[in-house]
Amino acid sequence: MNAFSVTSRQICTRCIYDERVSGIHFDEKGVCSFCHTMDSLIEQYQTGRPEGEKKLQAILDQIKKDGKGKKYDCIIGVSGGTDSSYLVAKAVEWGIRPLAVHYDNTWNTGIATENIRKVLGKLKVDLYTYVIDNQEADDIFLSFIKAGVPELDASTDLALAEVMYRAASKYGIQYVMEGHSFVAEGIAPIGSMYFDGKYIQSIHKKFGTLPMQSYPLMDFLSFMKWVLWKKIKKIRPFWYMKYSKEEAREFLTREFGWEYYGGHHLENRITAFQHSYYNYHKFGIDNRNLSLAAAVRANLLDREKAIDIFYNQKPNIEEGLLDYFKKRLRISDAEFEAMMKIPNKTYKDYETYKPLFEKLRPLFYVLAKCNLVPMSFYIKYTSKDKPTVCQIEKKAFFEKARK
Repeated sequence: MNAFSVTSRQICTRCIYDERVSGIHFDEKGVCSFCHTMDSLIEQYQTGRPEGEKKLQAILDQIKKDGKGKKYDCIIGVSGGTDSSYLVAKAVEWGIRPLAVHYDNTWNTGIATENIRKVLGKLKVDLYTYVIDNQEADDIFLSFIKAGVPELDASTDLALAEVMYRAASKYGIQYVMEGHSFVAEGIAPIGSMYFDGKYIQSIHKKFGTLPMQSYPLMDFLSFMKWVLWKKIKKIRPFWYMKYSKEEAREFLTREFGWEYYGGHHLENRITAFQHSYYNYHKFGIDNRNLSLAAAVRANLLDREKAIDIFYNQKPNIEEGLLDYFKKRLRISDAEFEAMMKIPNKTYKDYETYKPLFEKLRPLFYVLAKCNLVPMSFYIKYTSKDKPTVCQIEKKAFFEKARK
């Protein structure tokens, strides 16, 4: 008997989100507000439809036009994962000349490194890599653990964005392409994950032990410089076109000998640890929620099966990953257990730019419409977060569901 059949909580009648999701609402048919948001985005971008393909083609034509006389047309961030690898291949197919950019947080798996080499090597795409000092990277990760917040790998996501902007500025490039698909991945509720430069800086200042020197921090002024002064646009082609992760993996494997790493975001060890162990066991956050709900909405996975997976099956954790994590950070078993018992907190317990983003909501709407910030940033970061269930109750429910 699964949790869906025994819980009294309301679960969306279309996907698998339930009332514990921050900011969720249900219509008279029991369909959640996140499903309606997805529908709205599909209409806005005409995702997977001829009109969407036409919009994308117009953007690609403009990118090529603006890139004339330059060595590169756009920046594409690469991780060795499915989405970024496939986007590079599609860009070359479209006649775009990308510069691949990689932020190395020094926790890459061998599979990810080889995937980057295989894809870029065969396509003859140049790679720009920024490597952080490994001790500094680990100090930032440890500071987030000590802070008791779930966004363990937030520093990586923000650093990649900053490094892509820096590379674009260095080479005079006006476009950054991102391999994100809201159809395949959804948009994470703000209550699950949050990060910005001030958040990272405030936590590291309080809990870190090493100076932040090699880390490419994006503070608010840097962010505004990239979007208002440099006017570097963020383009997400998968928001316009039909995209299937399964078909993308098959293509990459066939054409490049690319290797799958077992799950979303598992190509990097620190991210894999966060998603498959840390968030699940410490905070009761199951990051599979996003991809499972997205697969159900897209009719790629039966809803009942997704609910069974989500409530009854624990996330798979790579063999040896936990030991690697402790060894890498020089943490004893006792120290690790103590860290897992640190009181849980959220971004609301620390300084962030969130209040400022909310005040500037009209500005960011205009920037999103102009592709200067992703629409997902506007949706998540500029709206007021109103959680429906407290974190303690949420964790207790997950613990009960896992038994």
